[in-house]
Amino acid sequence: MKSTCFCLLAAGVFLVAGCTSAESYVRAGYNFSTVDKVAVVDVVGDVGSNIARDQLADIFAMQLLKKGYAPVERAQVQNLLKEQEFQAGDLTAEEGVVQAGRILNVPAAALINVSVHGEEMTMTAKMLDVEDGSILWIGSGSGSTGKTLATIAGAAVGAAAGVAVGGEDNEVLGGIVGGVLGGVAGRGLSPQVAEKAKQVMTKMCKDLPYSTK
Repeated sequence: MKSTCFCLLAAGVFLVAGCTSAESYVRAGYNFSTVDKVAVVDVVGDVGSNIARDQLADIFAMQLLKKGYAPVERAQVQNLLKEQEFQAGDLTAEEGVVQAGRILNVPAAALINVSVHGEEMTMTAKMLDVEDGSILWIGSGSGSTGKTLATIAGAAVGAAAGVAVGGEDNEVLGGIVGGVLGGVAGRGLSPQVAEKAKQVMTKMCKDLPYSTK
């Protein structure tokens, strides 16, 4: 059983250590010095909880800070949109992002979309001009997360319970089932997935122009 657990954890570490790729494009000729504040209005897609959304928004906000922008705090964004009775479903379209940006009184608004297929996580992010709705910057990146094995603590606890599910004669199956259940029970991103998201966003935002305002 011990050797099985070691192999599972080693596989998770290998997957998380996998390579990341990213690219981005900038609106030619745009004067980014006119942009100071940026509001990340939402994180949509395959994100399991509000805590995970907050984590991803904060990781992106770190990248904005590195580039000289002043990201609006996520709680403030949510409170203002709630006060205006803005529907979360409206944020899936560019018009909704622009409208939210106008409510928040910022020159630019951003939306992050996350897609997970097995252990491959893909993220796209776009920054929109609130005045005319045009895309100022858009980036996309992907990386292997080791999603099914990434929640080490949850997997360790779940594996113990999983033995009861699989029985002593099928400890491997029981451990895997328990590991998955342990991962689902965690509401936020595991440290491994959070680190991979940070790596993807760092590469994705590499060519995002600096704000000089």
